[in-house]
Amino acid sequence: MFANYLIGLREGLEAGLVVCILVAYLVRTGNRSKLPPIWLGVGIAVALSLSVGAVLQFGSAQLTFEAQEMLGGTLSIIAVALVTWMVFWMRRTARHLKAELHGKLDQALAIGTGALVATAFLAVGREGLETALFVWSAVQATDDGSRPLVGAVLGLATAVVLGWLFYRGALRINLAKFFTWTGALLVVVAAGVLAYGVHDLQEASILPGLDNRLFDISATIPPDSWYGTLLKGIFNFQPNPSVLQATFWALYLAPVLTLFLRPDRPDRPDRPDRTTATSATSPTAQAD
Repeated sequence: MFANYLIGLREGLEAGLVVCILVAYLVRTGNRSKLPPIWLGVGIAVALSLSVGAVLQFGSAQLTFEAQEMLGGTLSIIAVALVTWMVFWMRRTARHLKAELHGKLDQALAIGTGALVATAFLAVGREGLETALFVWSAVQATDDGSRPLVGAVLGLATAVVLGWLFYRGALRINLAKFFTWTGALLVVVAAGVLAYGVHDLQEASILPGLDNRLFDISATIPPDSWYGTLLKGIFNFQPNPSVLQATFWALYLAPVLTLFLRPDRPDRPDRPDRTTATSATSPTAQAD
């Protein structure tokens, strides 16, 4: 449940900050009348994300066992690739995100209403589709009833509240540190989802070695115990992984986490101070 809460919070807050920047910029530049197209684009993006999640959940139930495992394994690997790209993209571009969105919004204002809808849809839709795919993969990996979905919904709800507080200027946090630590946790979660995807592909007989176990500590950490459930819910922990699962887990986690937590290179003197873009000021204040 915690892992899915983290996914919902992280992805939801990214989308929420984008919306805050777009809305604040329109309000500050005297274009409040252009807000409805922005909300229309956001609404379409949310509806599309929910539709994709529903198709994945209910459509996969109609497949054979082998097809379900193949689909689950393939989508889990795709979800890991998307989330990995997303956390590195946000780490690299967060300092320039506001200026980039303002530029796109100026172009959309010059073109017309349709461009405003498209700008909001593309900005939010990417996060929404990533969230739908990764949450679905994580829910399948934990196999813990409705609790993972509840966790994701709670995370999204928390992100909405935080986004509103940012916009109102009532909340100030260090966004750079927030995205760094949540990104690192997401990398750990993604490693577990990747191992689950490998397991699914093994069950679909696409990858070998399903019965070649690296270890089996099911007697020490029973999967149905409270601590076994907790470890599985947070880290997708499996007490009897195959050698191939553990290999993929380690080969992903070690280099990706190392690269992600590697300190940035110092900015050159002729570049703007990046702390201005990653400071904890509200989007409303930054839109001046």
